[in-house]
Amino acid sequence: MKNLISLVAAAALVLPGISVAAEVGNPKVLMVLSSYGEQDAEGKLVKPGYEFDEMSKSYLVFAASGAQVTFASPNGGKLVTDKYDASKPYNEKFLANQDAVAALESTRKLSDIRSADYDAVYVVGGKGPMFDLAKDQNVKRIIQEVYEDDGIVGAVCHGPAALLDVKLGDGSHLVDGKRISAFTNEEESVFTKAWTMPFQLEDKLVEQGAVFRQDGLMLNQVSIDGRVITGQNPFSTADTARAVVKALGLENDGSLEFRDDRTIMLVERFFADRVAAMQDFTAHMDRYDPMLLAMFGVYQARYANTQAELDVALTLMQATQETIKHPMLDVAIAKGFLAKNDSRQARVVLTASNQKFPENEEISGLLESLTD
Repeated sequence: MKNLISLVAAAALVLPGISVAAEVGNPKVLMVLSSYGEQDAEGKLVKPGYEFDEMSKSYLVFAASGAQVTFASPNGGKLVTDKYDASKPYNEKFLANQDAVAALESTRKLSDIRSADYDAVYVVGGKGPMFDLAKDQNVKRIIQEVYEDDGIVGAVCHGPAALLDVKLGDGSHLVDGKRISAFTNEEESVFTKAWTMPFQLEDKLVEQGAVFRQDGLMLNQVSIDGRVITGQNPFSTADTARAVVKALGLENDGSLEFRDDRTIMLVERFFADRVAAMQDFTAHMDRYDPMLLAMFGVYQARYANTQAELDVALTLMQATQETIKHPMLDVAIAKGFLAKNDSRQARVVLTASNQKFPENEEISGLLESLTD
């Protein structure tokens, strides 16, 4: 209904000789970013902001589908982002788009936003939303109004903090009874070291009635419950945006893929069929990120809760060992075998590693402890 009304209204305002097909025919997405980020005089981040990778991936997915994106934030204007790698292909592509960069540097103030102008509201993560969007009344107004006007509500990673305390016309919480994914308590405990979070997002969502859904540590999980679409972590970003695109009735660009997301999907395949996943990785190494696979294996081994998780972690580390050639990866592999009570294989790994890295004290010390 909203799109139909917008089309009629725009058609009535069209000027002779000026086409507005692109303006009125495509759904409009309000992309919300945190204003909380702050830097000191030397450029050091002293307050966390929004996640640039999540913004750029989402923007590229929306733009490729034909959706129109408007950036907005509590304070408006130029924002401070968390640290990011500008050389990543998706960030390079975004930064090469002068119009997109200009829009990002002049975000609209949430208090000036008319929710009726948008078909979807989408909240980008980063640590910042936990501090400002979690309590910003304007974003909650917009989310409630967009949702109750049959629009789409999307959020990823820490972005679902903006869904907290959003109440519908009947007084119920928006998230009550809905399947919701967001940055998990486990992920918070493992990866959030530099900042003290004001609360645990998973716990707060559950307190307000959310049916919390999660995959393993940093795996891709997108929950779709009617017109509410949420993603668990940064590696869920592109698929969360794609689900919003589909809900808007648009076509996703199937050629738009991101190497790190593809790598995480390969990790999930290792859990399902390690042999087939290994064959794929060996045959198409250029399609995947070996360092990301290795780091996932290191973290998975360190925080594994099951034998299957530990086995996959070891497989990933061993599969990338020859490419990475880093002593700390050898240490992690040896510790993984020790966690499996396989000291013999740990010694094999450490002995070979000690020959490659004879000056590494951690390797020699761990090897010595196993030969006492």
